[in-house]
Amino acid sequence: MGRSKRRKSKKIWLIPLAILLLLVLGIGGYAFSLYNNAKNTVNNKMHDPVDSIDLNETKKKIKASKSLNILLMGVDARGADKGRSDALMVLTLNPKTDSMQIVSIPRDTRVEIAGRGTQDKINHAYAFGGADMAVNTVENFLDVDMDYYVSMNMEGMEELVDQLGGITVENDIEWQDKKYHFTKGTTELDGDKAMHFVRMRKQDPNGDFGRTTRQRKVIQGIIDKGASIGSVTKFDGMIDILGNNMATNMDFDDMKKLFSDYKNTRKKTENYQMEGTGTNIGGVYYMQVDDAEIQKVHSMIKDMKE
Repeated sequence: MGRSKRRKSKKIWLIPLAILLLLVLGIGGYAFSLYNNAKNTVNNKMHDPVDSIDLNETKKKIKASKSLNILLMGVDARGADKGRSDALMVLTLNPKTDSMQIVSIPRDTRVEIAGRGTQDKINHAYAFGGADMAVNTVENFLDVDMDYYVSMNMEGMEELVDQLGGITVENDIEWQDKKYHFTKGTTELDGDKAMHFVRMRKQDPNGDFGRTTRQRKVIQGIIDKGASIGSVTKFDGMIDILGNNMATNMDFDDMKKLFSDYKNTRKKTENYQMEGTGTNIGGVYYMQVDDAEIQKVHSMIKDMKE
């Protein structure tokens, strides 16, 4: 197993589904006060409770400003295909220490799928049973409770980039696919090019880890551009895009509470990527995470909440 890297950052490093935090922890207060359709969008289009999370208990925690665990899922669904949660993160917010922790779980991690009793890749849980099974599976895997979940269709990221008029990222490696040539350095992306940028894996010497880094760069580009946009039309369009591509068990009041009481958690961010050993079982590639690593992450999340 390679050596894990833990680092602190003053920036919000999140994968595509975490665009919710663009509203909640970034420009959220401005957007919520400005748009009459925000409440309808959140409560009628995004809000989707799951049986695996007791919202009554969560609301007690958020009312008391206690630490929260949020499962973030980036879903690559195309057409009628429900898709898999190809990006998984456990986000822990601690308002007492004004800090957040983001633990990334590799999509190929071999786990027991909750409710099925079979071993499979963790990203298959969403395909088998939606957000409810995905939440249950992660909770069982790490032995921690989730308070919220947020899922976002990766296609929504393409729409957001175009809505903003494009974004700028710093590209670390030069490569070319069948449509675009990506040079090192400052790179301008529209929606379609951004999707090519985040989906490439085989040409990246760091594989999935490199792809996750590029996903984070695109999200940071969206956050930076979104925070600087003053157009009411663009913000209205962003809310509509989120409504069509995002699902969460948060309601509008929960989001407002997060903005008012948890916004300073972004001042101190710690990132951790779970690692393991690649293995082939029955001709299928898996990431095997050992018990020591699982216990380490369990303790990190528990300690963060205390």
